[in-house]
Amino acid sequence: MRAAALALGVGAAALTALTLPVHAAPDGAAIYGRCAACHTKTGAGVPGVFPPLGEDFRVMGSSEAGRRYLTLVVTRGVSGPIKVGGKPYAGVMPAQATLDDASVAAVLNHVGTEIAKTGPAFKPFAEAEVAGIRAGGAALSAQDVGKLHAAAGGQ
Repeated sequence: MRAAALALGVGAAALTALTLPVHAAPDGAAIYGRCAACHTKTGAGVPGVFPPLGEDFRVMGSSEAGRRYLTLVVTRGVSGPIKVGGKPYAGVMPAQATLDDASVAAVLNHVGTEIAKTGPAFKPFAEAEVAGIRAGGAALSAQDVGKLHAAAGGQ
């Protein structure tokens, strides 16, 4: 009798697990649609205003300081003059504060694999990495993030 009750309990647990909603991973390509309005679909950017997302992105993605910068650009925004590929940019990117950590990782990973194809090998961002960087940079303004660009490996 006890074995039957145990089997019934396991069966009920399995049935419950099957009926729980499955959460799909965020679609980085779809999220990038927000970015494409300024950086363009190909990541070429707009000269002088919105930088391209190419080798500079890959270079930054290969260091801890650069990965922090890239994450903060998405979560905190960026403002102030920066140089990318030796060219100055003075645009403003608003924080994408409505994106959760998994979505931020997904869009950064999309850029690192599908948009930025030159430069160092790309190491994917993890949701937990984004969460830690977001928490550590919560007090930073977009201007503060802009000041991190050069030290983070920006070219």
